[in-house]
Amino acid sequence: MRINNQGLILFITYMLIRLLRCLFLLTLFLSTGTNLHAQQAPEDFKTFLSKFTSSASFQFSRVQFPLESSIILLNEKEEEKIFPFTKEMWPLLNQESFKVERVYIEEEGATYFSKFVFDEPARKEFEAGYEDSELDLRVVFELKEGKWFVTDCYNSWYNIDLPAEELRETMNQVKDENKQFIEKYP
Repeated sequence: MRINNQGLILFITYMLIRLLRCLFLLTLFLSTGTNLHAQQAPEDFKTFLSKFTSSASFQFSRVQFPLESSIILLNEKEEEKIFPFTKEMWPLLNQESFKVERVYIEEEGATYFSKFVFDEPARKEFEAGYEDSELDLRVVFELKEGKWFVTDCYNSWYNIDLPAEELRETMNQVKDENKQFIEKYP
């Protein structure tokens, strides 16, 4: 088979056009991917926490239920009962809950602290309670796919001193407190 010069020129032109088209599409794909990646910078933690503590709906959307740690209570026979920490048990947390401070409480004769005990770019852990005593609150935040979520929590509402038989009543009290929060911060 013999190809003349004109046929060769047409073939080369056709192939160059296809190559340029592929390069154009590849460039477009890469630049779009880069722009999407640049637009999805990790959420700022302080901005997240402000919104988390001032919007019940946002707060519920950013807690990964059930939480990593379960609620462990004793029944009247002193047997452990384990309950998953679910949305129905979640006590909504306000800005005051995450106020960093260290204060001597004269009535208690003890120092109350609240602080971030672990503060890394992709994980934060907040604790509050009296020094040399059991914690009142522990909340773990993790950055997942650029957004902050609560993945674990300990809350004194559900401490080991709560009898398992009183869990439902305590959940109702939490629900009532949550209603007040929701009215103020929907």
